[in-house]
Amino acid sequence: MFDIGFWELILIAVIGLIVLGPERLPHALRAMQRAVSGARSYSTRMQAELNHELRIKELHDHLKQAEQGDLQKLSPELQRSIAELQQAASQVQRPYAKKTDTDE
Repeated sequence: MFDIGFWELILIAVIGLIVLGPERLPHALRAMQRAVSGARSYSTRMQAELNHELRIKELHDHLKQAEQGDLQKLSPELQRSIAELQQAASQVQRPYAKKTDTDE
């Protein structure tokens, strides 16, 4: 990741020891380790979320193409999958549907 050699690490450690002192250096190193670990986990979560969103978008695009095309030309398995996805989408959207005057 970084192009830091052995002597550069030794120099950074000596400077850290001089600036922070021997009693605060271990705490500073642990804090830096936690920060790097947090950044990595955040990056991993964001990448997983983006991959999930991309898969949803691809499925949505396939559904749009199927709606625009002739659904009868699709295989029975694909027709069942589309029906299941449409049913799941309607179930997700149902709680957010606007209430009409008759519902109140």
